[in-house]
Amino acid sequence: MHGTLTRPDPAPRRNPLVLRLALRELRGGLSGFGVFLACIALGVAAIAGIASVSRSLSDGLGREGRRIIGGDLSYSLVNREATPEERAVLAREGRLDVVASLRAMAVAPVGDAALVELKAVDPATYPAAGDLVTEPQAPLADLLAGTDGVPGALADPALLTRLDLKPGDRITLAGHPVTLRGTILSEPDKIAGGIGFGPRLIVSQEALRGTGLVQPGSLSRWSYRVQLPPGTALEPVEARIAQASPEAGWSIRSRSNADPRFAQSIERFTQFLTLVGLTALIVGGVGVANAVHAFVERKRGSIATLKSIGAPGSTVVALYLTQVMLIAGLGTLVGLAVGASLPFLVEALFSESLPLPLNPSLAPGELALAAAYGLITAFAFAITPLGRAHDVPVSGLFRDTVDPARVAPRRRYRIALALALALLVGLSVATAFDRRVAMIFIAAAGIAFALLHGVALGLMAAARRLPHPARAAPRMALANLHRPGALTPTIVLSLGLGVTLLVTLSLIDANVRRTISATLPAKAPNLFFLDIPSRDADRFRESLRAQAPAAKIEDVPMMRGRIVALNGVPVRQIRPPEDAAWVLDGDRGVTYAEAAPEGTRVVDGRWWDAGEGAGHLVSFEADLAKLLGLKVGDTVTVNVLGRDVTATIFNLRKVEWRNLGINFVMVFSPGTFKGAPHSDLATLSLPGGPDAATENRILRGVAKDFPSVTSVRVKDALDAVGDLVSRLVLAIRGASGVAILASLLVLGGAVAAGHRARLYDAVVLKVLGASRSRLLTAYALEYAALGLATAVFGLLAGSLAGWVIVAKVMHLEFRLDLSGALLAAGAAVALAVLLGLAGTARILGQKPAPYLREL
Repeated sequence: MHGTLTRPDPAPRRNPLVLRLALRELRGGLSGFGVFLACIALGVAAIAGIASVSRSLSDGLGREGRRIIGGDLSYSLVNREATPEERAVLAREGRLDVVASLRAMAVAPVGDAALVELKAVDPATYPAAGDLVTEPQAPLADLLAGTDGVPGALADPALLTRLDLKPGDRITLAGHPVTLRGTILSEPDKIAGGIGFGPRLIVSQEALRGTGLVQPGSLSRWSYRVQLPPGTALEPVEARIAQASPEAGWSIRSRSNADPRFAQSIERFTQFLTLVGLTALIVGGVGVANAVHAFVERKRGSIATLKSIGAPGSTVVALYLTQVMLIAGLGTLVGLAVGASLPFLVEALFSESLPLPLNPSLAPGELALAAAYGLITAFAFAITPLGRAHDVPVSGLFRDTVDPARVAPRRRYRIALALALALLVGLSVATAFDRRVAMIFIAAAGIAFALLHGVALGLMAAARRLPHPARAAPRMALANLHRPGALTPTIVLSLGLGVTLLVTLSLIDANVRRTISATLPAKAPNLFFLDIPSRDADRFRESLRAQAPAAKIEDVPMMRGRIVALNGVPVRQIRPPEDAAWVLDGDRGVTYAEAAPEGTRVVDGRWWDAGEGAGHLVSFEADLAKLLGLKVGDTVTVNVLGRDVTATIFNLRKVEWRNLGINFVMVFSPGTFKGAPHSDLATLSLPGGPDAATENRILRGVAKDFPSVTSVRVKDALDAVGDLVSRLVLAIRGASGVAILASLLVLGGAVAAGHRARLYDAVVLKVLGASRSRLLTAYALEYAALGLATAVFGLLAGSLAGWVIVAKVMHLEFRLDLSGALLAAGAAVALAVLLGLAGTARILGQKPAPYLREL
C-alpha cells in the first residue's frame, strides 16, 4: 500500500492583533460612553431623518407628478386662452383637458363676500389623473350641472363656514347665481395651484363663461393638460410642440418635473435643516472629545502596562482608536435606524393631513452621507485626545493622577485631524444645494469655535489674575475655573453654541413675525382690488372715494408677461443666480406709467419724458438687474398676451417691496403697450390703519356694485403667509431642538468626565473639614459664572447672527428684541447650575476612606 502525503490543515485565519485586543476590551461593556453614543446617534439621526424625509417628498413629487399637474404635460397661459391653432397643436399629441383658474368674489345672499380660488373645469375630462373626492360623492357632471337654469358648484368646507352657508344654498359670482351642490374633500392637483388666499370653488367652464369674469386682460390662468398614449417619451413631444408654436409663451411642466420651484424650495430648506443637524453633530463632537479624554484617563493603567511590555505608541493609539470607532459605528447605526424610519413614521401619523405626496422609502445615498458625517466627526474629535498617549512615558502616565501631563499630539495626528476636518468641509460643500450658504455656515461654525475657545481662555486667565476672595466658597469657585483639568473650555464651548443657536432663532422668529403681523399691516394698504375693467376704472375710483373719503387710493394698469429673452438670449439658455431665478421662472405682473411710481428711486439713468415714453422702454428693478447682469441700454423681451415685445432698459430703480404697495419688477413706457387690452389694479389705504368694520363695508359695496372685481384683504393674505411661515419655523425649531439637546448632553457629559478629579477634590476637602453645603456653594458659584459668561457670549453672537440672517439674507428690517433671547440665556445659566450640581451631588455623598487609600 502506497502512503499518501496529506497537506496539514491551514491555520485558522485570525483578526489583526489590534482588532482582537480592541474587541476583547469591549467585552467589558460601554461604560462611560453613554454620552458619546447619544451625541453621535442624535446627530446622525437628525441628518439622516431630514435627508430621508426630503428624499421621500422629492420621490413623492416625482411619483405623483402626473396627478399633480393633471396629465403628462401641462401648458399654461396667463391672461388669455390658447388660440384654436395652439389647441390643435396640443390635441394632436394626446387627449386634452383644459382647466381655468382665477380669483373671484363669492357673495352670500345676505351680502357678505369672500375671496375664492375659482377653478373652472370640463366635467367630461376632469380630473384626468387622480381622484376628486366630494361630499356627496357623485359624477362631477351631475354635481356641476344646472338646475332651474342655475349652474352647480363645489366648495371648500371653509367657504361654507366663512359665509355661514350649507349645501343647497346659492351664492353669486360677478352677479350670477350658482348653487352649492357639495363640498370638496380632496383635490388631486391642488399642489400645482400654489398658495391660495381663499377657499376653493369649482365650477364648469360653461358656468365661468356665463359670469363674464373672463375678459381680455383679466388675471386668469388657462392650463392645457395633455394625456399622452402609454409609453410615449416626453422629450420628442415637447420638441414638436415648441417647434409648432414657438411664440405662444407657454409655461411648461411635465410629469417628471411637476413643480420645479417647489422641488427647489424643498432642497433649499432641506439644506438649511441639514446644516442645523450638522451643528448638532459638531456640538456632539465636543461630547465625543470629552468621552474619549475620560476613556484615556480610565485606561492609564492599561496604557502603561502595554508600553512597559514594549508596545509602541502607535499601537496604543491604534488600539483605542479602533475601540472608539467601533463604538462610533454603533452610534451611527442607531442614528441611521432612527433617521431611516422617520419618513415611515411621518406617513403613518400624518398621512391624512400632509399637503404633499410622501413616498417613504430607504434612501441609501442620504443614509451613507449621514453615516459619513457621523464617523468623520467621531474621528476628528477623538484623534487629538487619543494621540496624546503616544509620547507620554510610562512614569508620566502613572503620575497623571496628581500631575497631568500636557503633551501635544504628534504631527501625524494633527495631520489626521486636518484631513478629517477637510473631508467634513468638503462633504458639506459638495452635497449642498447652495454652496455659498454652506461655506458661510462652515466659516461661521469655525469662527464660533475659535471665539468660544478664546472666551474660555480669557475666562481662565481672568480667574487666575483676580484677587482671591476671603471667603472659602468663592475662593474655591474661582480656583476651579482655571485649575488643571478645569471644565471651563468644555462647558463654555457646548453651552455657548447652544445659547447662540437659541438666541439666533429667537431673533429670527421675532423679526419675521413682527414683519408679518405688525410692521407690514401698519404700512401696507388695507385692500387690493384686481381685475378692474379699464372702462370702469374712473367709476370704480369714484365709488371708493364715496365710501372712504379720507382713504388713499392708487391704481395702475396691469398685465401679465413672461420674460423670454435678455439681450436677445433666450431665458432657457441663461443660468441666473438663485436669488434672481424667480424673475425668469413664470409670469410676472407688468405695467406702464408716464411718471415714476411712488416708493421707487431711480439710481441709474433717468425717467422718460412724454416724447421718449412713446417708444419701447422699460424701467428695471436695480438689485435684480445687477444679479442678472443687466444695465441701462440692454434689452428685455417679454411675452404679453401671446405677443413678444422687446424694450430697451432706460433706467434702473430701487423698490421698497416691504410696504406692499403697487410696484413691479418692470415698468414700461406708455408706448410699449398702447392699445393692448388690460385690467386695472388698485389699492386702498385707510388713514387709521386696519379697520375691520370699514373694510367689510367697502368689500360689500364693491361686491354689489362691481361684482367682477376681485377684492383681497391684506390681513387675510398675510395670515396665509404667516401660517406657512409658522410651519417652517416649527420645522426649524424641531431641528434646532436636536442641536440644543446635544448641547445639554455634552454639558452633562462634561460634568461626568470631570467626576474623577472632582471626587478627589471633594474627598480631600471633606477630610480638611469642608461641609457639604460649602462645597455645593462653591460648585454652584463656579457653574453660575460659566453659565453667565456663555450667556453673554451667546447674546452677542446670536444677535449678530440674527442680524445677518434677517437683514442681509431675508432683507427684512431687523429689530433687536431680546425678550425671548434673554429668556434663553437665563435658562442656559439655570441649566448650567442645575446640571453641574446634579453631577456633583453624588460625589459629595462618597465616604473618604476608600479613595484616600488610592492616593
